[in-house]
Amino acid sequence: MVQLRLPPNSRIEKGKLYPSSSKGPRMKLFHIYRYDPDSKDNPRLDTYELNLDECGPMVLDALIKIKNEVDTTLTFRRSCREGICGSCAMNIDGTNTLACIKHIEECKSDIKVTPLPHLYVVKDLVPDLSFAYSQYDSIQPWLQSSEDPPPDKERLQSKEERAKLDGLWECILCFCCTTSCPSYWWGGDRYLGPATLLQSYRWIEESRDEATGERLDALEDPFKLYRCHTIMNCTNTCPKNLNPAKAIGEIKKKMVERVG
Repeated sequence: MVQLRLPPNSRIEKGKLYPSSSKGPRMKLFHIYRYDPDSKDNPRLDTYELNLDECGPMVLDALIKIKNEVDTTLTFRRSCREGICGSCAMNIDGTNTLACIKHIEECKSDIKVTPLPHLYVVKDLVPDLSFAYSQYDSIQPWLQSSEDPPPDKERLQSKEERAKLDGLWECILCFCCTTSCPSYWWGGDRYLGPATLLQSYRWIEESRDEATGERLDALEDPFKLYRCHTIMNCTNTCPKNLNPAKAIGEIKKKMVERVG
């Protein structure tokens, strides 16, 4: 049996070797957006320096360390730390992503952390997602059927029908895609945005749902669906590697098929 010998203080994570520095502590600067509406002060960037040898590997680990040991007033959302809940969505080095799965080592220079763009800020890195959630609620994201569920088993569907939902059900509603979309920046009051439309398509493709026609009728609007110009920012930034742009295109195809 071959034993792998690593350099002192180096580590392997997700199959990648991260060597330690022989020149002393590995220091990293974090420039973090700060804003407290109650203080009446303008937004600013505060800079914090951390020793990466004393910090976890992810950007979220750095934020937690700053809050616990440096500045307790720093505010951000977080929960699962596994890329499942979407709570820690923010903009890191110019890209919308999840802080819990963004590796510090992937950021080559100083790290700039700001809230998701083009949303009102509640405080620091916490955006106001109330309107985005209300848009999601507007598509009625639940199974609609005139028949009662079977008393002793699930509503069944074939493997082929279930496969159509792959790439859709995995969405965690972090809204990284929606807040990266220029069309949403310009008309977010009427355009539903990539996340909500992807979720809408998830229910349109649901074989056990009986409201497909009504769902398509609700999207037959100059703004709700058709403000998408296939810029692809949504697909490029999705931390779950989903393709909202494709889902939106499939909805448009179904609209054409109905007319045809």
